[in-house]
Amino acid sequence: MKNVMLVLFTLLISVVSYAQEWMTSLPIAQDLALVQNKMVLMVWQETTKYPYPVSVNDDKGNTIIIKNLFENEYISPLIWKHFVPVIVSEDRYGEMYDKIKGRRPVNYIDKFNDDSIKIMDVNGNILNRSIVYTNFINITELIENYALNTVLVTPELTGYRKEKNFYSAFYLASKYMDLALYSRSKVRSKVIGLGNIYINEAKGFLKDEKEEDLPKLSQRLELLELHQYLIYNKPKKVIRQLKRMEKDSIIDVNRPYINFLYFTAYALLKDRENMNAFKSKVSSVNLNKAQWIINLND
Repeated sequence: MKNVMLVLFTLLISVVSYAQEWMTSLPIAQDLALVQNKMVLMVWQETTKYPYPVSVNDDKGNTIIIKNLFENEYISPLIWKHFVPVIVSEDRYGEMYDKIKGRRPVNYIDKFNDDSIKIMDVNGNILNRSIVYTNFINITELIENYALNTVLVTPELTGYRKEKNFYSAFYLASKYMDLALYSRSKVRSKVIGLGNIYINEAKGFLKDEKEEDLPKLSQRLELLELHQYLIYNKPKKVIRQLKRMEKDSIIDVNRPYINFLYFTAYALLKDRENMNAFKSKVSSVNLNKAQWIINLND
């Protein structure tokens, strides 16, 4: 049965890719994006009722104006190559809005409400929150900035979709912080923003965990929030917060994460004495991660 489903799904991918028509089912588009390690490109159905002019760069670097995004034979396969595009019915608006009401900042809600292109992960969280004020969105730039290869976070995305709990949200948030290291500088803060959505999700799931585990898990979330400040090259802030935590209490199981944060922060400050004091306490995997962060901020 599994083999039959795999064949059918493969045929679906082939048909969709050949036809180049935008999908109209968000859940199916999300499933396809998960399999193809892509982001979802979404617009509201009302947007398609009017011409949606965009621009695109040709292979010589010239900018070409396209009168309508939804009727151009060149743009459609280009978008399909990098995203899974979907047109979502206005009937879904209320249901989708209820899931984010009171849980997202104003700029996120504004982006959700407007008629512009939304780049989403497979769980429907928006990556490109900026409001578009230009007359023509440049599709080439959209692809360069937001066509993320999500293979790094695919296991965590899959785990979260199967079961939403503290651990699946936490690990997905952590992986988005890792993905930010490999993302273009223009979009890095937005990838971190996706990670913060799942940090907040994890906070909400704390109530479902055992009471004796709450100090450990709450502290782990604090450490993950500090992690992003290393990527933003704010090591002094990280060190100050860690020292405050030291005055209260450090849960032993979280000590390796704290050692990584200290090591990376001191490395960013080029404080070799303190950096070397923590180096032997950091795993090889985290040493490589620290080096990525250091390279980004050199």
